[in-house]
Amino acid sequence: MSSLLVDNIGELVTNVAGTGEGGRLGIRRGAAILVEEGRIAWLGPARYAPAADRRLDAEGAAVLPGFVDSHAHLVFAGDRAAEFAARMAGQPYTGGGIRTTVAATRAASDDVLRATVRRLRTEAMRQGTTTIEIKSGYGLNVTDEARSLRIATEVTEETTFLGAHVVPTEYADRPDDYVGLVCGPMLTAAAPYARWIDVFCERGAFDADHARAILTVGQAAGLGLRLHANQLGPGPGVQLAVELGAASADHCTHLSGADVEALAGSSTVATLLPGAEFSTRSPYPDARRLLDARVTVALATDCNPGSSYTSSMPFCVALAVREMGMTPAEAVWAATAGGARALRRTDVGVLRPGARADLMILDAPSHLHLAYRPGVPLIRQVLHNGVPQCRP
Repeated sequence: MSSLLVDNIGELVTNVAGTGEGGRLGIRRGAAILVEEGRIAWLGPARYAPAADRRLDAEGAAVLPGFVDSHAHLVFAGDRAAEFAARMAGQPYTGGGIRTTVAATRAASDDVLRATVRRLRTEAMRQGTTTIEIKSGYGLNVTDEARSLRIATEVTEETTFLGAHVVPTEYADRPDDYVGLVCGPMLTAAAPYARWIDVFCERGAFDADHARAILTVGQAAGLGLRLHANQLGPGPGVQLAVELGAASADHCTHLSGADVEALAGSSTVATLLPGAEFSTRSPYPDARRLLDARVTVALATDCNPGSSYTSSMPFCVALAVREMGMTPAEAVWAATAGGARALRRTDVGVLRPGARADLMILDAPSHLHLAYRPGVPLIRQVLHNGVPQCRP
């Protein structure tokens, strides 16, 4: 059994509250970490560190848990750069471009889709993301939804069936029939490759009744619940997510007081996706309002080819601080421990004995630099399951 000691750490962010500075961040100084068999075997003052087979010198830099990106759409083909340019010229975002990606994805080979997933997964890892959720949703038929999830399972254990992304063109006049397909043959084909089920509950996509039907059937099939909610305007999504006990309500851009109150009294995480607001020129969610109400908040990239084509969690951290009223500490916690909460995971997003040895070493002395130096490649090294990954 080979062991690895990470030492000479300047600032260690553990996300274990009460063990150091920084409140929930649990910042420790002068600490070291011993990794064995992909897990953290020991964490404590460097002067008491056990012997190890190998050593990784952090050179006085900050060490943090790896980012947990709990909302991404990586299985797709094609490009929607022209749509982005049109939005920057003033065209509003409606979500209608999803069907463009559906057509390209259906036409693509497995190898083309696999290459895109692996490219984006590597890109995210280089920026510190050690856990990522990947949705289907660009197949929208039985064969391509199952295929998308099967390919996603090659790079992550957090896969989500999103057959209810939009109603595809061939069912445009028969939405009830499409919901029946999602709840029946499509779910049967997709479930073996999925941990979660999700619905885009929004105008132009699926209403509350259809979303409830789909989520209820998915839950009965053993899948956990997630929900795209309240992105394009006020709606029933957040309330439905709380009612059904969903792990996460994602976007949460347009919230009423009742929505915030419902989230505050629940275990449902509000997952905010500032990359989408950046790319669509929509209003940013009010994270400060949620945090002041004691709602659990996560940050994620929403990486997809149409409305948020970024795999960068550091970028989302910087946006959350600049545009959404979060402090740097709150944004870092939301991008690590918050994402883990949104996936109902206790083994990632935190550094403590027994947790998975997923961590990143910054090219900076403090977590503050993730927001302080936006756009700068600050991730020096990433460990995933205790194994050093390719450097940026």
